[in-house]
Amino acid sequence: MTDTVADFVLRRLRDWGVEHVFAYPGDGINGLVAAFGRSDDRPRFIQSRHEEMSALEAVGYAKFGGRLGVCLATSGPGAIHLLNGLYDAKLDHVPVVAIVGQTARTAIGGSYQQEVDLHALFKDVASEYLVDVVVPEQLPNALDRAIRTAEAQRAPTALIIPADVQELDYSPPEHAFKHVPSSAPSRGRATAVPSQDDVERAVEVLNAGERVAVLVGQGARGAADEVRQVADVLGAGVAKALLGKDVLPDDEPWVTGAIGLLGTRPSYELMRDCDTLLIVGSSFPYSQFLPEFGAARAVQVDVDGRFIGMRYPTEVNLVGDAGATLRAMVPLLRRKEDRSWRETVESNVVQWWETLRRQSFVDAEPVNPMRIMWELSPRLPEDAIVTADSGSAANWYARLVKLRGRMRGSLSGTLATMGAGVPYAIGAKFVHPERPVVALVGDGAMQMNGLAELITIARYWEEWADPRCVVCVLHNNDLNQVTWELRAMGGAPKFEESQVLPDVGYAAFARSVGLDGIDVDDPDDLGAAWDRALSASRPVVLDVRCDPNTPPIPPHTTFEQTKATAEAMLKGDPDAWAVVRQGVRTKVQEFLRG
Repeated sequence: MTDTVADFVLRRLRDWGVEHVFAYPGDGINGLVAAFGRSDDRPRFIQSRHEEMSALEAVGYAKFGGRLGVCLATSGPGAIHLLNGLYDAKLDHVPVVAIVGQTARTAIGGSYQQEVDLHALFKDVASEYLVDVVVPEQLPNALDRAIRTAEAQRAPTALIIPADVQELDYSPPEHAFKHVPSSAPSRGRATAVPSQDDVERAVEVLNAGERVAVLVGQGARGAADEVRQVADVLGAGVAKALLGKDVLPDDEPWVTGAIGLLGTRPSYELMRDCDTLLIVGSSFPYSQFLPEFGAARAVQVDVDGRFIGMRYPTEVNLVGDAGATLRAMVPLLRRKEDRSWRETVESNVVQWWETLRRQSFVDAEPVNPMRIMWELSPRLPEDAIVTADSGSAANWYARLVKLRGRMRGSLSGTLATMGAGVPYAIGAKFVHPERPVVALVGDGAMQMNGLAELITIARYWEEWADPRCVVCVLHNNDLNQVTWELRAMGGAPKFEESQVLPDVGYAAFARSVGLDGIDVDDPDDLGAAWDRALSASRPVVLDVRCDPNTPPIPPHTTFEQTKATAEAMLKGDPDAWAVVRQGVRTKVQEFLRG
């Protein structure tokens, strides 16, 4: 039987080692759906509840698997729904290929049902590679190039295949004019290293420093050992951008934790007081949390020259692979015999973890959200994967969750889209079915996307070698991050019509679809609840009723933020007294000793 174009697409995906395609069916991809049936469901068609979830699951799969994510959607509304997840991939530099159906060629241009100008729709999000496949001979080059480009550029690419083309007999490109061949699927990445002269210039800057700070992002993930060597030789402290939280474990005494609005006080102090800065694999955007311009000499290492030298006035820029570049630098670095700077950093870190412990045990109504994370950290299995959603859950994840050993963690970093936590967890479970996964999700994100994707978890969990998948819902009936932003940035009181959420029983919903559900409304029950969830024989929703008035206080509160929050209270914020009480109780812990 002759292969169709759709049959060839799936065969080529198998040749590339693609094992899962996150998708939702529709008549614009009927040819491809039928081909899945003929291929004995190889690669596996993973059905989400919504195309946006398909794309976000592909992003989570790629982030945690270090491999390509693939999503598939029908024409028109299906293609439109993919956009948010694909933008998440674009902004966080994640390789994802989207295969999208289109109206049959005979109807294009005729205002036909579900006809959308997909090139106009995808030209930004898939700017690295976007192509229409209109004849069979375009394959395999079009698909191969989409995959190679996604992997090389760490970006989303898109392949548009009209419905009628999917069902044509496949014929390969010929050895002929205007036919473009392709070669067998293969993976290889050049390990770029800057010139020796540039390496020596960078080393000169670092050797001259007395108080060295290192900032790592996700681009340093494969260079953890090299970062350790550099930090040890230079007596440096290391701060982590949010997407680099799992580059180094949080139990290293010289790791100051996250940086920025969601960051820690030791990271703020590290940047404030350093005289030399080394940035590795990060394009952290908030320059106000870096040293004052001119206060520190700076070196940056990044594999992508487009993102180098754009956040801080760096003196030496090294375009190259993080690990290879640092390995070239290490033999030239001079060990700093004066360890007083390192000792200061480590002392600040010890004090900060003690502050967080005290803040986590401040009384709240009913549960302090910080305590949720504090109780989780020591219980996390050594090989756990942690996802966090956007919102106040990201604050507590960034500051309080102690990643160690082989643990991985991520969230929607640059796009900061709501509703990514649960689909990321699903993607993680498909790429690592043998590892436990924990998703930390606010109730706003849960109502937006998470509840529906619990149905996806219920459908597939029995296939996972380790069934543990815990979704912890921070249940405060408030769109909490925006509420605090209104107060601290806009000086506006909480507007209840926009901020208050309907009350939903998340654990009860989980039980209704065949998962386990645990309700917690007493802080003293948290430890036992985490123990039960992390040892359960099926996925669990941990529904914790927590206090919306526990403030996510940044490591450095500006006068303007304090003034705006005070103004919001004076303007009649409905939770004014609770906000002031919890704010004082929480903030005072930073000034206590012993």
